[in-house]
Parts: sequence; structure tokens; C-alpha cells
Amino acid sequence: MSVTSKVISFSQDLRERNVKVMLLAMIIAVATVATINAFADHLQRTLMTSASGFLAADRQLNSRTNAPIPEAWYAEAINQGLEVGRMVEFGTMVSNETQFQLVAIKAVDNAYPLRGELEWQANLDGDRETITSGPKPGEVWLNPRLMRLLELQPGDSLEVGATTLKVSGVIVREPDGGFRLSDLAPRVMMHIDDVAATEVIQPGSRVRHRGLFAGNSAALADFESWLEPQLTENYRWINVRQGETLGESLDKAEGFLLLGGSLAVLLAVVAIAVASRQYALSQRDRVALLKTMGLTGKRIRKLYISRLVVWGLISTLIGLMLAIPAAWLLASMTAQLMDQPLQFEVDFWQLWPAILTALVALFAFAYPPIDRLRNTPAMRVFRSLPSNDSSALAKDLLLAVVVIFGLLWVYVNDIVLVMALLGAVIALVVSLAIAGAGLIWILRRFPAGKGSWRLAVIALYRHRNATLSQMSVFAMTIMLAATLILVRSSLLADWQAQLPEDAPNHFLLNIAPESVDEVEAFFNQHQINRSPLYPIIRGRLTEINSQPAVEVALNKDDDELRRELNLTISDSYPDDNQVIAGQWFEADETKGLSIEQSLAESLGVEVGDELGFTVGAEKITATITSIRSVQWDSMRPNFFLIFPPKGAIDGLPSTSLTSFYLAEQDKQLLNDFVRQFPTISVLEIDHIIERIQQIIRQVTQAVEAILVMILLAAIAVMVAVVSATMSERQREGALLRTIGGQQRLLVRATMLEFALIGFLAGILGVLAAEIAVWALQYRMFDGEFRWHWPVVLSMPFISAVILAILGRWQLTPVLTVSPMLLLRRLE
Repeated sequence: MSVTSKVISFSQDLRERNVKVMLLAMIIAVATVATINAFADHLQRTLMTSASGFLAADRQLNSRTNAPIPEAWYAEAINQGLEVGRMVEFGTMVSNETQFQLVAIKAVDNAYPLRGELEWQANLDGDRETITSGPKPGEVWLNPRLMRLLELQPGDSLEVGATTLKVSGVIVREPDGGFRLSDLAPRVMMHIDDVAATEVIQPGSRVRHRGLFAGNSAALADFESWLEPQLTENYRWINVRQGETLGESLDKAEGFLLLGGSLAVLLAVVAIAVASRQYALSQRDRVALLKTMGLTGKRIRKLYISRLVVWGLISTLIGLMLAIPAAWLLASMTAQLMDQPLQFEVDFWQLWPAILTALVALFAFAYPPIDRLRNTPAMRVFRSLPSNDSSALAKDLLLAVVVIFGLLWVYVNDIVLVMALLGAVIALVVSLAIAGAGLIWILRRFPAGKGSWRLAVIALYRHRNATLSQMSVFAMTIMLAATLILVRSSLLADWQAQLPEDAPNHFLLNIAPESVDEVEAFFNQHQINRSPLYPIIRGRLTEINSQPAVEVALNKDDDELRRELNLTISDSYPDDNQVIAGQWFEADETKGLSIEQSLAESLGVEVGDELGFTVGAEKITATITSIRSVQWDSMRPNFFLIFPPKGAIDGLPSTSLTSFYLAEQDKQLLNDFVRQFPTISVLEIDHIIERIQQIIRQVTQAVEAILVMILLAAIAVMVAVVSATMSERQREGALLRTIGGQQRLLVRATMLEFALIGFLAGILGVLAAEIAVWALQYRMFDGEFRWHWPVVLSMPFISAVILAILGRWQLTPVLTVSPMLLLRRLE
């Protein structure tokens, strides 16, 4: 074995504390990121699978014309291993021989539904049953309101066009019932084989053809790749995220899960940065010794790069081996809490961010100081020369910001989330620089005092570079933990507050002007609170700035260009709306219009643009005066387009809409209402609210699990940072004991020193967390900044206590081992 190999052998490296700390940090980083990523991916797939019931499939293909979906597409889907179903929807009149009623027909095949549950009753008073298929040929199911309106019973006949079908049941709940205010007519469900016999569908009839597809994600992706090149503007391929009902809730759920993963990435970067940098700096004397043996800087660099590769591979492998069972355990606990079967599978593509984070951070933070070691003078091995590492601190900080930005961008691909976290990190770095300079200034002028306080102040000043380094890591770690704590306690609470237990679960539509007073009297009589009455006027968007809308719109495939929209009138915007551009209507506004943000973006319009509409035979124009953000998952009346009371649609024929909450035990009032107002449509959305609340509960439990992991990892990082400087501090403690220092004095001084570091790091960390949470709150809920005082006030004290305990822990060898023996061990 060569002398060089003895000086820089792997086995010798493994006995060094700094190498152990670096390997531990790498393992913690990989395990944390991989576990959270695998768990978040599992939960997201669980949410998507659960929410797919709202499409009655994993994917849905909708025809925007009256033409059916080509059979060849269904055949290809089956060939690729997918389940398929067919559905046709249209409106028509039905009759029980004495009464006529306009209804919405849904014709389904035997496969319906592919996802979700269909609830059915044998009669109006029967028990609810969950079934797996729709009506048989020759039969129809009606919703309860239509059964009452036509005074039908199971076994009676219903005329649908040119054919007569047998009423065989009552529809209680459709998985894909959704929340479309355009579907106002009572529902009739029939078998698709009976459609031709009705002779209802004729040339020019308005018909919606829907194809249902379900299968595993790989088969769906393959079919989608085959299908997309053939899709024209006449077809729309959608998943549950693009549906009207749960899209926004699923986006928020994904945002919370991505946030948890992003914090794990940041924590991993911090852990690896500190440990690898400490390792690199500890190698100065060894590099100087290698230079005395004649090794060139190039040869030394190759030696250390090979070590970084080995350490990176070993720690990554161990971290992944720990992450998979940890993710399975979290998934198992979540499934048990939600009373759902566990379907856990690891997508190894979801583990690559952990590997990328570890290797990039390792080389970004460990390699630069190692590369600079080539300039270490050989005389350092004979004389203790000062390190000139501080001159490279600015470059290292800049590199850190670039690495953090790059990793977060690759991981989340969300510029708002990345900038929120990066802004908090930059604010923290700037604050640390100011606080560090201020701390040094204060320590120079601060009266030292006596006893333990004197020792603590002297230690802080003597180790000021190490103090600032430790404070940076502690502050960053506290920021990450505090951010997730605030997300759990504040943002999730804000989300839940948007959908409280008494959120409106019923909508009333088609309220005629002459019925308004009677409806209000009914609500007052039964003490039911309702939202304001909004007039509804159906109109079609036809022009943008005097040009045909379908030609100049930014997104020419937008469905809002092809259907009638609900226009309303109001002198104030709904509570869960916020004006983000322009101004709300003035008192005497006549030409104004307020448009929802996503529609404005899709159309490519802004404040000052003019929109033209066709309402019946009328043509109207209005100028956009404001753009609003809307919380669509609040379950309250919300609108794409709002006009002022004296605006362009004032005086046009309209019906009204309102919403209200009705408890389960008061549902019988709906029957009384329907009998008194048979022409008013009642839309029940309890199942939608229940599903959104379930998503909130699932995400809350996931964030709690991620929070526990982040906190454990944060404590591990703090321990690793304290361990990195343990040798030097133990040496100082041993020296103090040899000159007569009392154990009690030493313990107090050390705990006070770390408590001061923890307190200041806690202040800076929690303030940076407030910045990050405010940005996230604005992105998700359009909320305003507010202080979270319980966390702000408690976090500095909590971090001070934790670090004081860690400081006491590192003194254990000093207090239990002979000072001379300890000094010999540390040599």
C-alpha cells in the first residue's frame, strides 16, 4: 500500500466524524425527499382515482358536435387494454299520458359507470342501494323530483319520443352528476340501445356524445399518445382535473403536496451543504500533507472527486432503502385512517428527485471548497496557517441560490411556488448577513459580565464564523419547519373555512320573477338562510372588440365560445371573489362588465376590451371594467360574467338563482318545496361537498405526516450541525476543566451560547416562513398578509430550548471523561 493510500484511504475516512456526519446528512436528505415524494405521488394517485368517479371514468372524450365518437377509437382503446363505455345526453319532452315535462336524458350502456358509484332506489320510499350498472333495455330510471311531478310509481310507463319505457327505479345519485348549472331539467336515465327507438335525435338536434375510458396509468398514457394527433377542435379529452367540479380542489391538493416535497428538497440541500462543506474544510491539513509527498493539484482533485462519488452512491442507496418502507408505512397509516384499501406501488421515476437533489447538492457544496484545497500551501502541515476561506463565501452563497432555484424548478415546475420559497431564502440570507454583522458589532462592545454569561459571549465572538454558519443552518431549518407548521395550521384552515359544515348544499334555479316573493316567504317560514338572489340571463359570447369571438380568442377551443353562458346582475361581487385588475362598478355604471380571471386569460382579453353578446334576439355590448379571481370550490353562486344593475342586460327576461344549506334531518322540506313550486329546479350537491371535504381531510393528514418527517429531519440536521463542531468544543471544554473550570459553569455557558443562537435563528427563520406562507396564501386563496402570532412568538423560544439541549448533549464526553484522556482522543 502506498503512502498516499494510507493518508487518504476509504477506511480511514469512515472513521472520521466529518465523513460520518456527511454520510448521515446525505442519507437523511435522500430518505426524506424520496419518502415524501413517493408518499405524495401515492396520495395524489389515490385522490385522482377517488375523484375519477366524477367522470364515471378515468378519462372522458366529449364530442362538441352532434356526431358520435368514431367506433375505431373505442376499438383501439380496448386493444390497448382499457375499459370503455358510451353515453349520449340530450333534452326532450316525456309524458305519462296526462302530463308533459322537459327532461335531460342520459343514455348509458352496460359498462356505465367505469368509476364511482351509482345509487338507486326501487321506489321513493325504498332503501338506497349502490349498484354497478344502469337500467336495462326497455327500462328507465327517474330522479325523485320527476317521479313526484309526474306522479309515477315503479312499473308505470313513460313515453319518450316514439317509444314507451317502463319505470323501474329512482336515481338517487350519479357519480358524474357534477355541478353544471346548464343541466337544469330533471334527469331520466335509459339504456343506450333504446335511443334509436325514441326517434328523438334528428338532424339538427343538440346531442352530447361522451366516451368513457378507464385503466391503469400506463395504458391510459399510451392511448392518449395515440389519440391526441387525431383529435380536432370537435373533441375534448379530459381528466378529472379539467372537470368543472373538482379541478380547483385537486390543484390545491397538488399544491400542498408539492410544497411538502419542496420543503424536503430545501432541507436536504441545507443538510448536505453544511455537512459536505465541513468535510471539505476538514481536509486542509491532509491536502497539505499530500502536497509534501509530491501530488499535483489535478491528482488531488481526482482523488476527492472519486470519494464524493462513492459517498454519494452509498448514501443514496441506503437512503432509498429506508425511504420505500417508510413511504409504505405512511400510505398504510393514511389508508387506515381513511378506511380505504391500501394500493401502494412505487413509481421509481418518483425517486429520481431525491437522487438528483443529493448528487447535485453534494457536488455543488462539497466540490468548490475541495477544488480550492488545491491551493492549500504545503507549509500548512508544519505551521498553523489561517484559512482564507471567507473570500469565497459570496460565490458559495450565489451558487447555493442557483442550485436551490434549479432543484425547485425541476421538482415543482411552478414559478410562483419556486419564487415564494426562493424569496424567503434570499430574505433569510440577507437578514442573516445583517444580523451577523450586528452580532459581531454588539459582541465587541458588549460588557462581558461574569460567570457563564461571560463564557457564552466570549465563545460566540471567538467562533463568530462558525456561529454565523450554524445560525444560517438553524434559521433555514426553522424556516422550513415553521412554513409547514403554518401551512398545516393556517392555509389548510383557510381552505376548510371556504367549505364549512354549513356550506350551501342546495341550489334553486329557474325561479320566475312572479315566484320570488313566495319563495322568500317559504324560506322565512322554515327559518332557512339563503344566499342573495341572482338574476340569470342566458347569452352567447359572439364578439371581442367587434371581431368574431371564435376567430380572435386566445384559446379557440374554449367551451365558453360554443355554449350559452349564465349572465347575472349585481351591485357587489360575491364574498369569495376578489378584484385583481380594474375597478368594481361605479354607482351609475351602465356599460361595464366584470369577467372571471381564467375566462379572461382564455379569451385573451383585459380591462378596457369590449365584448359582444347575443341574448335571444338582442345584441348587446359591454366594456370590461374589472377582472375577478373566483373560488369555484366554495359551493356558493359564482359567475364568469357580472353586469351592473343599470348595465347592458338590465330589463332582459330572466330567472333567478340562489343557494342554501339544509341539514340531512330537514330534507323532507324539499318535498314540500317541490310540490309548492314544481317549475323551480332543485340541485343537490351534498356529494360534491362531501368529496371536496374528503380531499381536504386527506391532504391534511398527508401534510401532518410530511410535517412529522420534516420536523424529525430538521432535528437530525441540527444534530448533524452541532456534531460537525463537536470536536473543537469538546477540546475547549476539556481545557477549561484542566484549569479548574467547574462542570456547572461549563454547562450553563454552553447551553446559554446555543440558546442565544437558537433564539436569533428562530426569529429570522419564522419571519422568513411568514414571507413564504404569505406568497402561498396569495397564490392559493388570494388572501392578504397576516401575522400568525402564536407561531411567531413561540418559535424563537422553542428553537432556543432545542439548541440548548443539543449544546448540553455535546458536552457529555467532557463531563464524563477525564480531561487528559479526552484531549488525547481528540488529537
